[in-house]
Amino acid sequence: MTQDDPRQDRWLRPTLYLDYDNPAVRGFAEDRSAGAVGDKAKAIALYYAVRDEFRYDPYRVEYAPSGFSASGVLERGYGFCLPKASLLAASARALGIPARLGYGDVRNHLTSERLRQSMGTDIFVFHGYAQLFLDGRWVKATPAFNREMCDRFGVKPLEFDGETDSLFHEFDQGGRRHMEYVRDRGLYDDVPFDEIIAAWRETFPSMQAAPDASDAPDEFGPDA
Repeated sequence: MTQDDPRQDRWLRPTLYLDYDNPAVRGFAEDRSAGAVGDKAKAIALYYAVRDEFRYDPYRVEYAPSGFSASGVLERGYGFCLPKASLLAASARALGIPARLGYGDVRNHLTSERLRQSMGTDIFVFHGYAQLFLDGRWVKATPAFNREMCDRFGVKPLEFDGETDSLFHEFDQGGRRHMEYVRDRGLYDDVPFDEIIAAWRETFPSMQAAPDASDAPDEFGPDA
């Protein structure tokens, strides 16, 4: 069995953060995929449900397992990129679709000066996305930004067809440079919570003290 073999239990089991053993998460996955035929159609349905039913909000972050878990997103009704990726991956696993989590650092060229000064950088470390195994290959899916927010800020919403990687756009709708991937932090079977918090503390000066909701890095853009 190879490292990428989707038959590995690590890509299918429930975990602390991909907690589809929680009835609410399993119920969400089954309800939103109802009527879809085949893994790809189910994955597409789940992607749009996670993307648009839960508002992207990076300013209210709970620095505890529930703040990064699939069930936590359902309880709150909003989330930022990491827990929304958890919900998508957990929902896929609940339906027997192998899924894992990927992370990378991105540069947001549209970051406001206020936010850039507060953070000390325009690099957002440990941006999260999901990878789903569909039709014999791993496909990346980024359900972070809901359509309503994208329309509000003139950013193209990320689409997902189950075949091509869904990643942040390089330019916004006005042709301005937007997102740039600058570092790949690898793939995980569950959220590397301690690694994420350690990287945030090292990168963002505002997190040198005990973190609170206002310290969360906002990868979206100006005044999101």
